[in-house]
Amino acid sequence: MTSFDSSPQLGVWRALLALAVVFVMLSTTGWTALRNHHSDSALEASRSAWRHGFADGHSLPDPDQAPALLARFFATLTGSQRNALAHAYPLAVGNMNGAPVKLRYRANRVALGQAIAVERARMHDRRLSEDGQREAGRRMHRFESMATGGRQILAFDPEGEGRAAEVFGDLTTAARVSVVVPGVDTDLLTFERTVRRYAAPVGMAQALYAAEREASPRTGTAVIAWADYTAPAGLGIDSATAMRAEDGAVRLNALLRALPGKAPVSLFCHSYGSVVCGVAAHAMPARVADIAVAGSPGMRVEKASHLHTSARVWAMRDADDWIQDVPYLELGGLGHGEDPVSAGFGARRLSAKEARGHAGYFEPGTDSLRNFAEIGTGAYDAVRCAGDDGACRAGLSATTTVGRA
Repeated sequence: MTSFDSSPQLGVWRALLALAVVFVMLSTTGWTALRNHHSDSALEASRSAWRHGFADGHSLPDPDQAPALLARFFATLTGSQRNALAHAYPLAVGNMNGAPVKLRYRANRVALGQAIAVERARMHDRRLSEDGQREAGRRMHRFESMATGGRQILAFDPEGEGRAAEVFGDLTTAARVSVVVPGVDTDLLTFERTVRRYAAPVGMAQALYAAEREASPRTGTAVIAWADYTAPAGLGIDSATAMRAEDGAVRLNALLRALPGKAPVSLFCHSYGSVVCGVAAHAMPARVADIAVAGSPGMRVEKASHLHTSARVWAMRDADDWIQDVPYLELGGLGHGEDPVSAGFGARRLSAKEARGHAGYFEPGTDSLRNFAEIGTGAYDAVRCAGDDGACRAGLSATTTVGRA
């Protein structure tokens, strides 16, 4: 901390710093617009075809109906009828909240096969530049990876930079469910990585799933790598505002309301993903037990109580994380509010020892990942607090530790 931290001019200093940052962003990147998902995208075409389709002589239901109503519709169908719909409308079914999760996996394998064929053709399309053909090749290889090995793809949209979600574990029988919400520069090509594996959504979720199984082998868990929103690209205006987070919050809550069963859900929100979780918090279903943020630029509120959620709110930040240098304020829609690890915010502050900077919170062997696993399995009495006072465990009795065998 600098001497400004106790100065009455702190607010003015932060505001000036924020304006300087905004000026640099505008002069170097300009205002960026949200990428529109036009009605002629592959997903919208599949949804449009679904709206005009039939099953057993009856019109198909509106795909935007409440998940519970759609679940009842699918429950009336035979297995062969469900499979026929997955093959006829793969993107619609694969992204439909309320459709059985295993049917969504099946539909998305079909959709991935179709997307692979599209990108293979684009690789040899002479109307594209060499860079465009190379990008088509990268997309094709990504889709091939996602379509193999029995992977459980819960959501897939190839439009633009793309969106996806993947499940590790059995989502239908899990006693505890965890959802990883990533931040900037998340798209289909960065959904998983070989280098810096644990900085990508798939690697994050795989590390958390393994850590949860190690922490509580007898607890059935499932982890979702949720990259099913359009994240900001880089540190431009989009990442400094809530525009992307507002759309992401709607999509996140749609997922949460559609999850099967009644298992408690814990959210693990990294970087800009914590903005998404903050915007979504007030409308989350009651089964969301925890919102844990790491490397957060803010949650769009001044205090955890302003999130208006019954979930426990946890926060951590590694000592070497550059995010601590951003201005923690909101001014004219720019910035994301108070620092979640500040004492005044009111979150339960966790240790992030060995987290290795901004992208290392899911690295195996770190306090941050161990804490995530303890929260994800409901072992709140085992979490490691920031500092030595144990304040982050205050009020957590054995009766609040649920879902752990």
